[in-house]
Amino acid sequence: MIKPILFLLYVSSLAKFTEKLNYLRNIMQARPERPRVAWAVTGSGHYLKECLEIVRELDDVDLFYSRAGEEVVRMYGYDPKEWVPEGRVYRDRAASSPPVGLFYRGDYHTLVVAPATSNTVAKMVLGISDTLVTNIFAQAGKCQVPAIVLACDSEPEVDTPAPDRIVTLWPRQVDLEHTRRLKTFVDTTVVDDSEQLLAAVHKRLAELN
Repeated sequence: MIKPILFLLYVSSLAKFTEKLNYLRNIMQARPERPRVAWAVTGSGHYLKECLEIVRELDDVDLFYSRAGEEVVRMYGYDPKEWVPEGRVYRDRAASSPPVGLFYRGDYHTLVVAPATSNTVAKMVLGISDTLVTNIFAQAGKCQVPAIVLACDSEPEVDTPAPDRIVTLWPRQVDLEHTRRLKTFVDTTVVDDSEQLLAAVHKRLAELN
């Protein structure tokens, strides 16, 4: 009885290893002809629809999802893949965040994190890089790649869409303080709403042309 169980465990481990190997191979695809926009989505519904609509209108953009980001996108009824039919989609599947290597080789000229939860903003400010999104933010800074961040908690009172209704939230002082501190970061533009986000993205793209 033990041998069949060991065999099943071996097969399961082999399948997981093969899945991880294929994931890593897919990440390190051929370098694009020109640098692109890296757009990261975290687990918030705040301006989520507007953010994804901006993504859909852009050329040369790849999506990066935190685990919570991918989960929330599905909760709001969206397909994580549909917004970048010509781009790549990266998910938080590995502890070492292998997609950061794409920043080292110059695949991206700009990082956008939108929407950015208070949890993600706090980690950015404190230099904690334990998710795919916070890791690429840190590496973008080290590679001098400018970042644009739509911070969800930037006002004392916020009306935001839940999956089934509009809710009113009152961000904590600590959340507002982290947003304020993020605004002092070099090469980092922090915006408060989708209109400011669109303007910041257009401004950045115009600088590159």
